[in-house]
Amino acid sequence: MSKVRFIGLDVHADTIAVAVAEPNGEVRSLGVIPNRPESIRKLVKKLGPAEHLRACYEAGPTEYVVYWQLTALGVRCEVIAPTLVPVKAGDRVKTDRRDALKLARGYRAGDLTPVWVPDAAHEALRDVVRAREAAKKDQLRARHRLSKFLLRHGRRPPVGTKAWTRTYLAWVKQVVHFEQPAQEAMRLDYVHEVDHAADRVARLDLAITKAVTHAPAAMRAVIDALQALWGIALTSAVTIAAEVGTLSRFTRPRQLMGYGGLGPSEESSGGRTRHGGITKTGNAHLRRIVVEAGWAYRHRPAISGALRKRQAAASEPVKAICATSTIVAGQI
Repeated sequence: MSKVRFIGLDVHADTIAVAVAEPNGEVRSLGVIPNRPESIRKLVKKLGPAEHLRACYEAGPTEYVVYWQLTALGVRCEVIAPTLVPVKAGDRVKTDRRDALKLARGYRAGDLTPVWVPDAAHEALRDVVRAREAAKKDQLRARHRLSKFLLRHGRRPPVGTKAWTRTYLAWVKQVVHFEQPAQEAMRLDYVHEVDHAADRVARLDLAITKAVTHAPAAMRAVIDALQALWGIALTSAVTIAAEVGTLSRFTRPRQLMGYGGLGPSEESSGGRTRHGGITKTGNAHLRRIVVEAGWAYRHRPAISGALRKRQAAASEPVKAICATSTIVAGQI
């Protein structure tokens, strides 16, 4: 008879609701404990031995702290994809206790789908590329506020001046002024935010460059190989490597596309088969960067100086793959 206990954890910032599925079939709640290392250690000691415990919790804002704590105690733990947890039709009651019970019951039945947990190196890269992505969004918002403020007051740049070039910024800072002190203060504040956002992005770009130099050799090899592809430079390559993790964990291309939500949707019934757009149900960060890189393939294939420089250090098999992708792009 199996002695394995399946533990469901509903993890929050300060508390953890705990439920356990016993080997004899009973599923019971163990109440709520503080989300602290000492409380988790006491729970494992109470339910142990650790080799007979299997724990799970849903991915969320607490990320993988509880996972690493349980793993260090010898407990096998998995982080579950929240959107793939089965939900009963008509179930309108949701509490921490019921969520923990549902996790314990579903984990024992094998109905839950775990997510990939990054190691320390992948998590560090992922944090910095996601911070840069957030900084780029903030930069776009700051630029929009300034440009719409100028548009509301009829201040238009000289003909032929492209937005957000040095000439454009010099025009905003040196030529544009307002008679009303309040409006002039707004202009200065908007300009300050645009400059601050640009400096922030530049700092994070430098941080990404430094982070790559400290990454493991296997990860750096993947990043270098990705940069040899058309439309993928350093930031895109690091984002893909950080979000995908170990590429070898995908045995088929379809699995990798599904992980990014890039596979086609399907609605088939009887003899009718209907395919739609991509599902968009995977990793949004990976999907954004891959789609952005894919737009490069709408142009006539050509090897620019920057791409030729990136491909110089690539191995022959990588260059062969890049050449194939260029040929395919020319046929689209």
